[in-house]
Amino acid sequence: MKFAKTIVRYRAAILILTIVLMIPAILGYANTRVNYDMLNYLPDDFETVKGQNELMKDFGKGAFSLLILENMPVHEVSELKTKLENVEHVDSVIWYDTIADLSVPLEIFPKSIYEIFNTENSTMMAVFFDSSTSADVTMDAIHEIRNVAGKQCFVSGLSAMVTDLKDLCEREEPIYVAIAVILALIAMMILLDNFLVPFVFLASIGMMIVLNLGTNYFLGEISYITKALSAVLQLAVTMDYSIFLWHSYNEESGKCEDRKEAMANAIHNTLTSVIGSSVTTIAGFIALCFMTFTMGRDLGLVMAKGVVLGVIGCVTVLPSLILLLDKPLQKTMHKPLIPKLEGFSSTIVKRFPIFIIIFVIIMIPAYIGYSKTNDEVYYDMGDKLPQDLDYVIANTKLKNEFNVASTHMLLIDAKMQPKDIRSMMKEMEKTDGVKFVLGMESLIGAGVPEDILPSSIKSILESDKWKLMLINSEYRVASDAANKQIDELNTILKKYDPNGMLIGEAPCMKDMIETTDKDFKVVNVVSILAIFIIIALVEKSISLPVILIMVIEGSIFINLGLPHYLGNSLPFIAPICISTIQLGATVDYAILLTTRYKKERILGACKQDAVKTALSTSLPSIIVSGMGLFSSTFGVAVYSDIDIISSMCMLLARGAVISVVMVVLILPAMLMLFDKMIIKTTFGMKNCNTETEA
Repeated sequence: MKFAKTIVRYRAAILILTIVLMIPAILGYANTRVNYDMLNYLPDDFETVKGQNELMKDFGKGAFSLLILENMPVHEVSELKTKLENVEHVDSVIWYDTIADLSVPLEIFPKSIYEIFNTENSTMMAVFFDSSTSADVTMDAIHEIRNVAGKQCFVSGLSAMVTDLKDLCEREEPIYVAIAVILALIAMMILLDNFLVPFVFLASIGMMIVLNLGTNYFLGEISYITKALSAVLQLAVTMDYSIFLWHSYNEESGKCEDRKEAMANAIHNTLTSVIGSSVTTIAGFIALCFMTFTMGRDLGLVMAKGVVLGVIGCVTVLPSLILLLDKPLQKTMHKPLIPKLEGFSSTIVKRFPIFIIIFVIIMIPAYIGYSKTNDEVYYDMGDKLPQDLDYVIANTKLKNEFNVASTHMLLIDAKMQPKDIRSMMKEMEKTDGVKFVLGMESLIGAGVPEDILPSSIKSILESDKWKLMLINSEYRVASDAANKQIDELNTILKKYDPNGMLIGEAPCMKDMIETTDKDFKVVNVVSILAIFIIIALVEKSISLPVILIMVIEGSIFINLGLPHYLGNSLPFIAPICISTIQLGATVDYAILLTTRYKKERILGACKQDAVKTALSTSLPSIIVSGMGLFSSTFGVAVYSDIDIISSMCMLLARGAVISVVMVVLILPAMLMLFDKMIIKTTFGMKNCNTETEA
């Protein structure tokens, strides 16, 4: 209580301090680097990651792109190549004239070498950068290449994708927040008892969002998914806390003449319930930190931090704002639009066996869909980007005109014998889907003496430690065919060079598929165990955590099972994140109802009356909380052109609605069915009456 009275006493100082802290927070937000390359989150001990590091260390090469030039005369292409080589952070450019030096007659090169770079109307260049795939300077170089080359040039590759993705995200993000705020305002104005208080809530939550985004500076960088979702998610999952405080303040205002005393009591009452409510949400986000694929840790840490700040803001900044605006708030009160639902609650209790049967029936197809959906996710983020993006156009042209869908890079021992290299290349070229293998030996083997090859091509493809080779594939990254091809190429590689490494986007993506498949199981177990323990401690029960998690997990099965039946494929990260976020954020609805049921039973009510009272009193709060999460995410889901953002927001919005329905219809039935078991396994309930009323 002392803490609450201190907050009320120093309310003006709290507001001033928060506003002052927002200044460095805004600067921190502006200077927090955003990572748009998901492959950066692979563990450092993976061979593909080690290979990328070796490529940078030994060759000074990081990012790689293929350029398609249309309807451009040969001499103009050669001039353009020279210009591209002068673009900052372009390490080297490989084109036909890189191999065919002026001193070498073109006719001695076989047709197969010429066709690597040329079709009837197009020619292709390979560009290496001296910086990593998603480095800011690489993205700047992509922009510069497009400016220098003009509209006849199409840039493919992962760096082009992250460049276009960054531009798209930066255009969309302010609109995400605006949509979330507007829809959240509308929902709260309809569902709450005051027209002004939603604006006060958003002001308080907005300050905490800014502080959260600003403190991300100390993490070094965050992923674009974290940046895009963190503000929307923080708004969605912390709005409940503001509602708790407002309801408590109104209740205390009816008991106390002094508004300051009423607020102190409200803060004291709210702090306990908000901390209890937030712990499950934080546990859900912390569970993401157990992912080997470290993007989960990125999102988990930022969102856990956001929830903690949300709790702090709810009991410090929000009370200060409410007291400051108390008079206008009192003038804008109105009757709640949610009606009394005693009749609805009575019907649920009376017909509870029907809802148990419905739950059992629904769970069978829900779980089947859920298990299928996890097998039907996609990993290629570029595959779902808008078709008019430059990167998508370039990749389409590369596939249609050159029949190249992905490019692998091969690092082999520089001391490996040329005859062994040629044998290895021949085997690799026989692998299904391999378009060609390009290395020094492929040129020398074609009848070109090594000493007349230009020094430029030697420096690009050889170092003291490694030889670099390019493998163009007809299979797109993350496809089953590409993954099988990578296994076959690795088998051939290890036969000739046990220390050789196959790297590039497709091999990295294959590693990501295997990693996240394991992560999904680990994160699921961690989140369920953590939340089980929290509920067990809060409710002092062994059975209640099982029942509550069963209901919310059932909601998750329905939510993540629907895409299978609707024919929708989800981004790979969505099921992992949504299963933990939905569990952590919506189990609060079940805890709220169950806590009231327990209280009524301990006070002597029979199970029918206890469940009926718990449902009727909790229902308004559950509806408001669920609608808050729904309204904050649904608009973003509909608007966004970035499928990973749209999919995750749609799952969150739909998950909120499903969880509300399950808690309202199924949980009361569960409490009725398992009442005797709950009493026997819950501390403090042994003396409750277990006789069932007629």
